[in-house]
Amino acid sequence: MTQQASAARNEAPTPAAKSKSGGKSESSPRIGLRWDVRTLSLLAVLAVLVAVGGITAPNEFLATSNLQLVLTQASVIGVVTVGMTFVITSGGIDLSVGAIVALASVWATTVATQEFGFAGIAFTAVIVGVGCGLVNGMLIAYGRMVPFIATLAMLASARGLALQITDGSTQIVSVASVLDLGARDSYILGIPPLVLIFAAVTVVGWLLLNRTTFGRRTVAVGGNAEAARLAGIDVRRQRLYLYLLSGLCCGIAAFMLIVLAGSGQNTNGNLYELDAIAAAIIGGTLLSGGRGTIVGSVLGVLVFTTITNIFALNNLETAVQQIAKGAIIVAAVLVQRRSPHGDG
Repeated sequence: MTQQASAARNEAPTPAAKSKSGGKSESSPRIGLRWDVRTLSLLAVLAVLVAVGGITAPNEFLATSNLQLVLTQASVIGVVTVGMTFVITSGGIDLSVGAIVALASVWATTVATQEFGFAGIAFTAVIVGVGCGLVNGMLIAYGRMVPFIATLAMLASARGLALQITDGSTQIVSVASVLDLGARDSYILGIPPLVLIFAAVTVVGWLLLNRTTFGRRTVAVGGNAEAARLAGIDVRRQRLYLYLLSGLCCGIAAFMLIVLAGSGQNTNGNLYELDAIAAAIIGGTLLSGGRGTIVGSVLGVLVFTTITNIFALNNLETAVQQIAKGAIIVAAVLVQRRSPHGDG
């Protein structure tokens, strides 16, 4: 029985889906082809957007400073999206990421915290994010609360606490080493440090999801939690770890936002939860769980950030921008549902 359980544990998390005809797993070439087509499609969309930006605002859009700005803006929400990808892959959802970013950013920029300098701000931002993730994970994994309800409650609570800490005012950062990290002089080979942080988080996230037992267990829990439990996976503990990971990403993003804005505000991270979910979905992560892709999520973030930048450079209304984003999300979900490996 022990050998059988071990075998089941190794087999359950794999992304290969059984074919409808014979009940056998797909061959690796077909799996690789499917993922390559999805990634190439997103790259094609991104290339079209770059072409549109180059045509409509050639002097502004293709400027090095603007491309650096696009990547920097994508970095903050991108780190949040990496954590969100893990949560959605497991079949969960986290509506509180934006509020956690706000709470972590204002807690880390209080006068008392800034007295501890760079390390104090960074540590506080990360520990607040992890703490909020711990609360979410405990409520969902051991309190058996529905993820939607638990994270919605955290959203309201974190926003309220952030407002109480700031009393509605902006907390200006006075620590020079933190502000210097966002200055142009700190760029490495023309790359902003925040982009390098995003790249590091992306690489770690990809390795964690695709090359570790933790990633295989995440996919298994999202695909069929009961089957994962029978295979020997501690589903509750795995879910706790996933929300801790999401909180950690929010803490890192909060610190990045502090560097970028030079302040902490209770309005930080507004609608980050929607942007992160949308980026993960159009990237190929199934909202029902069981399949996730870090590369796709990152490309989804870049697509949305590029759209926002193009609309801003052409002075187009925000309402039209939101409509365009909504259309892209609907199209991505419809493509997933038409796929034989989708959720519908």
